[in-house]
Amino acid sequence: MKGAKKQKKVSDFATPYTVANAILKGGIVTKLSMLLMGLGNIAHKQIIKGLLFLGIEVAYIIYMATNGIYYLSMLPSLGWREQQEVFNEQKQIYEYIPGDQSVLLLLYGVATIVITALFIYVWTENLRSAYKAECLSKQGHEINSFGKDVKDLFDKNLHKTLMFLPLAGIIIFTILPLLFMIPMAFTNYSTIDDHLVLFDWIGLDNFKTVLGLGGKIGQTFWRVLGWTLVWAVAATFLCNFFGMILAIVINRKETHCKAFWRTCFVISIAVPQFVSLLVMRQMLQPQGAINNLFMQWGWIDTPLPFWTSTTWARVSIILINCWVGIPYAMLQVTGVLQNVPAELYEAAKIDGANAVQIFFKITLPYIMFIMGPYIITQFTGNINNFNVIYLLSAGKPVPVGDTAGTTDLLVTWLYKLTIDYQYYNIGAVIGILTFVVLSIVALTTYRNTKSYKDEEGFQ
Repeated sequence: MKGAKKQKKVSDFATPYTVANAILKGGIVTKLSMLLMGLGNIAHKQIIKGLLFLGIEVAYIIYMATNGIYYLSMLPSLGWREQQEVFNEQKQIYEYIPGDQSVLLLLYGVATIVITALFIYVWTENLRSAYKAECLSKQGHEINSFGKDVKDLFDKNLHKTLMFLPLAGIIIFTILPLLFMIPMAFTNYSTIDDHLVLFDWIGLDNFKTVLGLGGKIGQTFWRVLGWTLVWAVAATFLCNFFGMILAIVINRKETHCKAFWRTCFVISIAVPQFVSLLVMRQMLQPQGAINNLFMQWGWIDTPLPFWTSTTWARVSIILINCWVGIPYAMLQVTGVLQNVPAELYEAAKIDGANAVQIFFKITLPYIMFIMGPYIITQFTGNINNFNVIYLLSAGKPVPVGDTAGTTDLLVTWLYKLTIDYQYYNIGAVIGILTFVVLSIVALTTYRNTKSYKDEEGFQ
């Protein structure tokens, strides 16, 4: 009997403290914690912890009663009351009664949903905590005081303390804006038909407009998407290819003054990128330094159309990006080359491999194994490379439709749609589609790299 009783205690102690177990196996006090948060903790002398749970519940109820329920109720309609002009006979003036603002109703509605989701999470933590306190009390184990819980946050639960601020920042500055942008794509929030104050839900009409080939927006999207992908592939490949060649040449035993050559190429990194781009933009203008020098030397009779021809502008942007990006790639590859095991090269030379075979069998696979994730990250960064495009050409020279230019990327086009034209709904659709393209490309390519398939391949 004693053995069975002891075994039962161990089994009970091993029971996971889940919400399901709290509801099904918990005592009356634990079950009442579903309605009155913190009751289970207070009953087991965790007073401060229980009062915190109770305070969160009270604050949530007050918020929902005063504002939250109203914001949720307005989400389906996004408001309908327009601003009214009323004549005040006593003051003999016209007064304005403010109406609904759909953008605020949408924002506060989304925020209320997020607050509710966080409250549900705290509610589940309240149940788990109450059930844990109940189980520990039945088994005669010590129940942590509030001071002990706080102390554990800087000891065995230090990871929770360190992750709190980053997680809060992600929720506030990343998740909330995304949750606000996504529903905006299903509204008519834009200057079209004057829907900047009051707007409505229109379903998938914006996606049909953007993806369709009939209208100007649809034609513009596919042309901008095509150039975005061409730019991203060319910029990523050329920077990494020439950076790798440069790193290999400098890293050779026969190359003298390695530090000097690396310094020469790294100097461009020390100059702020926007300064370099603006300088290059001015130098390549029709009356810029490059055209003036070429004309003085008699090489050309008329200025080269660096920023007035689509082909010239695109090629110029790619080459300037190489000038800015190659030093970064060179440094990355240099770090990889200096960590390639010398035994691999020695064994290859003993086996009679020449320089070309050593490069394709040892150096290149090792570089790609280490730099695969970095190259994917660089590719996604180039798709969203706002600075290079906007500071050099601003999307010009030739317009595409009414809202974009022939050198615009999806990200610069999105900027123009929202800032210049106030097509917020179309901009939200472009943002969602950009995310979809990036996620598909990044996940597909990463899952097919050796870095993902064979993590210990070069260990």
